[in-house]
Amino acid sequence: MNEKILEFYKQFKKNKSALFGAYIVVGLILCALLAPFLTQYDPLIQNLDHRLIPPMWAEGGTFSNILGTDDFGRDVLTRIVYGARISLVIGIISVSISMLFGILMGAFAGFFGGLTDLIIMRVVDIMLSIPAILLAIVIVSILGPDLFNAMIAIGIVGIPTFARIVRSSVLAEKEKEYVIASRVNGSSEFRLILKVVLPNCTTPIIVQATMGFASAVLEAAGLSFLGLGAQPPTPEWGAMLADSLQFITTASWMIIYPGIAIFLTVMGFNLVGDGLMDVLDPKLKEK
Repeated sequence: MNEKILEFYKQFKKNKSALFGAYIVVGLILCALLAPFLTQYDPLIQNLDHRLIPPMWAEGGTFSNILGTDDFGRDVLTRIVYGARISLVIGIISVSISMLFGILMGAFAGFFGGLTDLIIMRVVDIMLSIPAILLAIVIVSILGPDLFNAMIAIGIVGIPTFARIVRSSVLAEKEKEYVIASRVNGSSEFRLILKVVLPNCTTPIIVQATMGFASAVLEAAGLSFLGLGAQPPTPEWGAMLADSLQFITTASWMIIYPGIAIFLTVMGFNLVGDGLMDVLDPKLKEK
């Protein structure tokens, strides 16, 4: 096991862009975990005496507010750091929902085929025919504008992608000799799916989960920007962008730095996913 991990690390390290993405992801995780130690401020407490202070390097900026303050006097850096926590939670919950239902749907469709496959894949095709952000908006509109509901919506939107990937992998695996041997030995259908076939389909699932994490963060920011996700005063990056629109010319730092945080996070997870694709299964790159 240790040799496999070491070999994986050596192969992954050769991809400089993937390694750069990993540094970004690790930095995001550290910011989320160490948020109370990285800043002295509370992300929610307002201080109107210190509103719209520019960043440290701008004229009138102070060292205590490195990235400046917003229109309520809240430290921008503090809200971005605490926003990393929210982004990680969004990614984890949304991707978990997508994986759970997507894997089950794809596995049953690919393994049983026939009418089961037809019904499941037609549902998947219908979902894929609707733009992801539009489908998420519809779901949140039904459930109500709230961060948790936004995570549910993003999770549902990601189900079809996992379902198609898992179905394709199961179709390739189910006719192999080890599956036939397990069936001859008396394994039940559900055991074949869960214990025999799915463990050999993990590579594309891992890659898609990493890519899906980036998509979840971006879609959550989009929903919050539209007022359908995190609600004020939650320090979520998309909501911060929406709150700062009216100050784009007078206090541009309010919109620049949350935008950079979203950009780096999405880029980091996409680079890591691309690197995992190269290391775990280079053939996926060709498809």
